[in-house]
Amino acid sequence: MTRTTFKGALLATTLLSATAATAQDAELIIESWRNDDLAIWQDKIIPAFEAEHPGIKVKFTPSAPAEYNAVLNSKLDAGSAGDIITCRPFDASLALYDAGHLADLSDIEGMSNFSDVAKSGWSTDDGAATYCVPMASVIHGFIYNKEAFEEVGVEVPTTEEEFFAVLDAFKEDGNYIPMAMGTNDQWEAATMGYNNIGPNYWKGEEGRNALIAGEQKLTDEPWIAPFRQLAKWGDYLGDGFEAQTYPDSQNIFTLGRAAIYPSGSWEISGFNTQADFEMGAFPPPVQASGDTCYISDHTDIGIGMNAATDNPEAAKTFLNWVASSEFSNIFANALPGFFPLSNAAVELEDPLAQEFIGWRDSCESSIRSTYQILSRGTPNLENETWNASVAVIKGDESPEDAGARLQEGLASWYAPQQ
Repeated sequence: MTRTTFKGALLATTLLSATAATAQDAELIIESWRNDDLAIWQDKIIPAFEAEHPGIKVKFTPSAPAEYNAVLNSKLDAGSAGDIITCRPFDASLALYDAGHLADLSDIEGMSNFSDVAKSGWSTDDGAATYCVPMASVIHGFIYNKEAFEEVGVEVPTTEEEFFAVLDAFKEDGNYIPMAMGTNDQWEAATMGYNNIGPNYWKGEEGRNALIAGEQKLTDEPWIAPFRQLAKWGDYLGDGFEAQTYPDSQNIFTLGRAAIYPSGSWEISGFNTQADFEMGAFPPPVQASGDTCYISDHTDIGIGMNAATDNPEAAKTFLNWVASSEFSNIFANALPGFFPLSNAAVELEDPLAQEFIGWRDSCESSIRSTYQILSRGTPNLENETWNASVAVIKGDESPEDAGARLQEGLASWYAPQQ
């Protein structure tokens, strides 16, 4: 071997070794708005990943929730953002993908663990590309005070008729407010009201997709019927519900003053520490016994890859692990009420979380009707649904008028509804 050949071989070997070392010794930075999760990532999630992948180090560097979108966009534009991007659902993350900031992850192995509904929060409108691995959803339903139910002698309702019979029993008893929900902050009336009970009327994804396609309108019966139910709720929310805030409602329930709390699984961790009574949960009651039940199993948080990362292979290794059963079990038990969206088997330790996630076995999952595509214009359908739900509960607007107003607003800018 000549000296030149030897030097060339040595250089090639050195480059190969450097490449291998780089692949094994990558450091990944995670951007997120979940600063309340910092300890969970540092103490549980990251150590579990690094134990399996010792050559990849991970740092979780969250921003304040209200500042996250602006901070992240600034970092991405400056080229200083982390390798891994925590993704809000729908339009905020879609805009990042369209701008070339998020990589298409459709072909990573772990993506096969998720249904189309699970991926909908982080896919292009046509479903051709998925740019974030779905991490967790929140499930809507009703949390109830088991002791209050036993005291008044009522059973968990499964139909609307039974639901209102339970509310009437508590109203007649007088020792508990039948349901703790206010209308002051507006969003609760839509999120914990309309989009909680609505999927049973519009048949979940069937109706939601028909609305997007322009095949159904907000004046059709499946979209007016939830307002008709909400119009009855005002009689059961207690005195002064019009001025009652979201924290007020939480306090009323956890202090044992109300029997039922229309809400969702995101309350579990907080309620577990605040309530000194045993709680249970039930899904939105169906219209008649034997009907298929539908739940809002809403996509809440995902995680993607910065398209400009210097460590794409390490990032994909991490994202594939996020799609695994191991991650799902760690995350779901560290944050009860935030449920993995993968098909991987998950064993939950929290009994209330077990009740919520158990509904997936018997009910069809959907997402909030206003979140995908339909709130991109002005007037914003999500915000309009807030005030329409409030107006109906307070008796200021009829269900039919509320539906007509929402339909007129949507049709003013959304072509398929024109």
